[in-house]
Amino acid sequence: MRHSYAPAQGHGLRHDPIAAILGPRPIGWISTVSETGVANLAPYSFFNIFNYKPPIVAFASVGHKDTVRNAQHSGEFVCNLATRALAEAMNLSSMAAPPEVSEFTLCGLTPRASVAVQAPAVQESPVNMECKVLQVQQLRNLQGQVLDTWMVLGEVVMVHIDPALLCGADGTYDTAAAGPILRGGGPADYFEVTADARFLMHRPK
Repeated sequence: MRHSYAPAQGHGLRHDPIAAILGPRPIGWISTVSETGVANLAPYSFFNIFNYKPPIVAFASVGHKDTVRNAQHSGEFVCNLATRALAEAMNLSSMAAPPEVSEFTLCGLTPRASVAVQAPAVQESPVNMECKVLQVQQLRNLQGQVLDTWMVLGEVVMVHIDPALLCGADGTYDTAAAGPILRGGGPADYFEVTADARFLMHRPK
């Protein structure tokens, strides 16, 4: 017998299982710049890529937070890869800090000037993707009620990759070598992508 429930009526468990079922989820470590020039950095586990050409990524924020506000105003943001080596700094950047406080300073990270956008990248991160905002959409439920959740879609206009992650004669990107971390369920579960977890499976012809 399965544990079945209607989400609108509650799951009856200690933690919402959907976030764990649909996971582990990649983390969009998003940097933006405010109207007053303060660099902001925050992680979002509602994040992924939704198109190849052009590459389009999106993140969703529960609450109209500084990152969404900054992205709306500037029309830009940077996705920085969150890795195992940067896990503690990434976690610290999730702290609710005042808008005038930069998470770069709070977390001891180095802001690096971007090429195509004004928002800085995280120097310590091995991959940075500069993005231009395509649209910001406030989500609604089945009844048409507006939710306090905001989705930001952006087109990737510039990518920076540590050469150590480009392997072989063809320069294939090695996902496991970067050691990216992903968000699981519960209050604190995270996962790291490792080489021993990899398996190969080609699409049928």
